[in-house]
Amino acid sequence: QVQLVESGGGLVQAGDSLRLSCAASGGTFSTYTMGWFRQAPGKEREFVAGIRWDTGNTHYADSVKGRLTISRDNAKNTVYLQMNGLKPEDTAVYYCAGSRTKILPTASRWYNYWGQGTQVTVSS
Repeated sequence: QVQLVESGGGLVQAGDSLRLSCAASGGTFSTYTMGWFRQAPGKEREFVAGIRWDTGNTHYADSVKGRLTISRDNAKNTVYLQMNGLKPEDTAVYYCAGSRTKILPTASRWYNYWGQGTQVTVSS
């Protein structure tokens, strides 16, 4: 079965950078859309960024444009989220997700597979 395993979270200071990784296994991902979501305490899970595995097309939430970059390594079946200029409001659990759709959805209901999440904490 499809498994998504995130890594790379941690505690950093405002302005620092982190790179999250999502290792995918158990499926054929060439036609998938992969996404990163985040959920802060007391808030709903929100879309951060998405990428089409086949074309590399990307889409970002307005709140992270210019600071976060999603990419993928086809050979390693791994998706990355490079986070620069981190802010305290970026503090959340970050989830990797996979969707079998051929579009770049931002709603979580379109995603079929989820990782366990990795904590990112940004101190001021």
